[in-house]
Formats: sequence, structure tokens, C-alpha cells
Amino acid sequence: MSRPSWTTVTPLLAIAALVPAWFAHPEGIVLALLAVLLVGAVLAAVHHAEVVAHRVGEPYGSLVLAVAVTIIEVGLIVTLMVTTDKDTAGLARDTVFAAVMITVNGIVGISLLVGALKHHLAVFNPEGTGAALATVIALAVLCLVVPSVTTSEPGPVFTGAQLAFAAAASLALYGMFVFTQTIRHRDFFLPVEAGQHVPMVATRAEAAAAASERATERAADRAAAADRAAAPDGYEHQPVDLDDDGHADPPTDRASLTSLGLLVVSLVAVVGLAKIESPAIESGVAALGFPHAVVGVVIALLVLAPESIAAVRAASRNRVQVSLNLALGSAMASIGLTIPAIAVATIWLDGPLELGLDQLQTVLLLLTAAVSILTVVPGRAKPLQGGVHLVLLAAFLFLTVAP
Repeated sequence: MSRPSWTTVTPLLAIAALVPAWFAHPEGIVLALLAVLLVGAVLAAVHHAEVVAHRVGEPYGSLVLAVAVTIIEVGLIVTLMVTTDKDTAGLARDTVFAAVMITVNGIVGISLLVGALKHHLAVFNPEGTGAALATVIALAVLCLVVPSVTTSEPGPVFTGAQLAFAAAASLALYGMFVFTQTIRHRDFFLPVEAGQHVPMVATRAEAAAAASERATERAADRAAAADRAAAPDGYEHQPVDLDDDGHADPPTDRASLTSLGLLVVSLVAVVGLAKIESPAIESGVAALGFPHAVVGVVIALLVLAPESIAAVRAASRNRVQVSLNLALGSAMASIGLTIPAIAVATIWLDGPLELGLDQLQTVLLLLTAAVSILTVVPGRAKPLQGGVHLVLLAAFLFLTVAP
């Protein structure tokens, strides 16, 4: 009899630990164990969302995954805003900005670096990637920069009407992009095939070698897929592509329904455990003497961990386009879905909602936008481009701790 996978056990353990912890005040080792379960529940939630998304197909699959990640992010933000006595007016801004910097510089940077180092050049489709980047930049400026320069309300805040407009515009931009990516121009977001985008400086021998390498990789993938398909029931679900169409075969109805149930359990556990852990997060940041914006960085790192791992794996297999789709799609959802959700939550939350970035953050965002445009335009990248993005991420993290 096969053993259940960690993605099955972790949500059940998390929800079981949540019930007694909700009525107590855990400390020390118990609080640390709950933190481990919180991280595990986040990873399991995204895993099960991906299974459900793959089953229902596009465009609904992208929406399922984006909504699941947004629920986690909004749940963490709102939980911290209502359970702390400290000023949390800028928590949503700090979290969303951190998500943008981590995805556009961190995930993109490490993906380009890994892909270029392993395959000489990281090759992707500039049409699709450019469209995604343009949407991210538009959302970031509209929701995070504009509040600092409006004059109807003092401070980096929107008026009620301005916030409603920003939320509606964010949903419209996100919806148009999902339609473009999944229906209208889906081919712009598919991985570049062997020989489709060979560097101009490559010789025929180099192109032939690259094609041979990819053919070998596909053969190995087919063999591994056959082995996984022959595994006993209960085996950890991994992408299987027996028909070699470039896409993993959909999971079974049973696996999809199981993942749907575990997804709900995981989301409940994440929000509940976040409420329990929120005082410890606040105290830890304060004890280290860090600015309160570090809390937003912690939330963003927690939410984006699964996407980061998946992006690096894709880049190592010479599927950099998939990595960029994950990175820019996550950045887009962090703004396009989180801001409208927080806007609705402000109906019940007390206090202002500060969305505008300060001057330092604005400079970092604009620098990131300029560098990203130059990275995307050629449709291919050397390790240098990946390193530049990672340096920008390091600058963001350092200046968040020591502004």
C-alpha cells in the first residue's frame, strides 16, 4: 500500500493543529511548529490549485490558480491588518510592491541566469513576454505610483472614487491579459521550440547540437512519463506527457476532486494559522529593528515560494518562456487581483489605505521597468541580464531593511 504524499498530509495536519491553537496562545516551540505548517499549507495550496487548474483547462485554469494565490495573499494581509495594534495602513502597498520586485527581478533574474548558464542563451518569445511586462508596468504605476501624486486626498492615498476606479481598471487589465494569453494569442506564450529562435551568431553545427540536445531531453521526458504512468495509485502526482504534445496530461477526475477539497482545507489553514502567527511576525521584525515594510516582504516571499521553485525548474529544462509566464503572471495577479480585493475589504477595515510608494521605492520600480524592457526586447538573454535583475532584487531587499 502506497503512502500518501506530503501535499495530502500537510493540509490535514495544519487544519488539525489550527483547531486547538485557535483557542490557546501558543508560544516557543509550538509556535515554531505552527509556522512550519503554515509554510507547508501555502505550498500545498498552490500545488492543489495547479492540479485543479490543469484539469479545467484554459482560460479557467489560470483564473483558479491566480484566485487561489490571491486568497492566500489577501488573507495574510487582512489578517495582519486586523490583528495588530501597529500602523498597517501601508501593509498592502508593501506586500504588493515586494511581490512585483521579487517576481520581476528575483524570479525572472534567476530563471534567465539558470537558463542561460545551462543552455548558452535563455530564449523566449518577446511578443508574449512584452505584453505581460507592459501590463505589469501599467498596473504598478496606476496602483502604486499615482496615489503619491494625486491631490484630492493628502498623503499617498486614493479617495473612495479613485480607489474604485483603480480597482476596476486593475480587473479590466488583468481580464484582457488573461483573454490574450489563453484564447486570442496563446501561441505567443508557449515555449520556443528547437530551431524556432536560433541566435543569429550560431553556426549550423551549434544549431544542430542544440536540436539534438533537446531531442534527447524529450526522449528522457517520455521515458520518465511512462514510468510515472505505470506507478501504483497514490503516487505523488507529477506532470505526465505521454502524447508528447508539450503539455502535461490532465489529472483524473478523482485526483482533481481530491485536490479541490484539499485546496479548500489548505486555504482555511493558511488564513487561520496566519492570524495565530501574526503577533510573532510583528514582534520578530520589531526585535530585529527592521522597518515595518519588512513584514510585507515576508508575506510576498511566503506566497511566491512555489512559483519561484517551478520557474527555476522550467528554466533548467530550457523552457524559459514558462518561467517568465509564471513570474509576470504572479506579479500581475498580485496587483490586478489583490488591490481590488483589498479595496472591497476597506469597507469593513478602519483607518486609511496607503498605496502610494515613497521616492526610493518609485526609483527602484522605474529602474526595474527600464531594465526589464531592455531584457525582453531581444527575445533572448545572456547570464548578464539575469545577474542585473538579481542585483536589483538585492538592492531592494537591502534598502528595505536599511532605507
